[in-house]
Amino acid sequence: MSNIIYIGYEFKVEPLQPATEILIAELGYAGFESFVETETGVTAYIQKDAWTDAILNDINILNSNEFKITYTFSEIEQTNWNAEWEKNFNPIIVDDICAVRAPFHEKFNTKFDIVIEPKMSFGTGHHETTHMMIQHILKSDIANKSVLDMGCGTGVLAILTEMKGAKLIDAIDIDNWCYLNSLENVERNNCSNISVFEGDASLLHGKKYDVIIANINRNILLQDMKTYTACLNKGGTLFLSGFYNNDIPTIDAEVSKYNLKLQHTLERNNWVALKYQ
Repeated sequence: MSNIIYIGYEFKVEPLQPATEILIAELGYAGFESFVETETGVTAYIQKDAWTDAILNDINILNSNEFKITYTFSEIEQTNWNAEWEKNFNPIIVDDICAVRAPFHEKFNTKFDIVIEPKMSFGTGHHETTHMMIQHILKSDIANKSVLDMGCGTGVLAILTEMKGAKLIDAIDIDNWCYLNSLENVERNNCSNISVFEGDASLLHGKKYDVIIANINRNILLQDMKTYTACLNKGGTLFLSGFYNNDIPTIDAEVSKYNLKLQHTLERNNWVALKYQ
């Protein structure tokens, strides 16, 4: 794997939202594998073998008059990833209780200490949605419960639920890189109750959970809500994130069809994370 070459695009986006989210969605359809949101926009990566000089021709948002988007791109060898992450990945502490850090950071004196090597996966804790999901989990009774982490990214949320006493955890992501990265991070944190799977909601047939965590984009949540709620045990808890404040009515209308009630809302920079019971 070390000889895979990537093309990296640095996009500068004004204003950042919702343009960045739309751009990432369109780039994903075009074959880009991984994304890192930055203070000025987003960095996107595609394998050189899948790249052509016309790769951006069908990215409609680049032609929008509502946003100003500029970019540069260059070839990047995958062997540089660890150095890149080490340069850019700073540890975070959530509510003075939970630290999320890389192996090269010093250990914090927090109740929960999660060590991840994020590589190209989403879910370092820096993004608002992951940060808020960590907050929700910290405030919840997870002990001896069964948990689903849907769209697990780095596995950070699944790892935290095991640290809080969950007895059985399934972590699922459709992205191969996230699947492999979650396996590594589960092992790195000495977790024994987490099973990691590569795939989508079709893997959930016949499964039941006390707690379901889904930090995915709005459209996927709406598409798969019926499946998630069918997998939720009576009295179970559903945590949702990956969308904005103005999406709450749409999400809530869909969840309400399945007799779940909104219990608590967290918000950071217009992103929200909802708790349903």
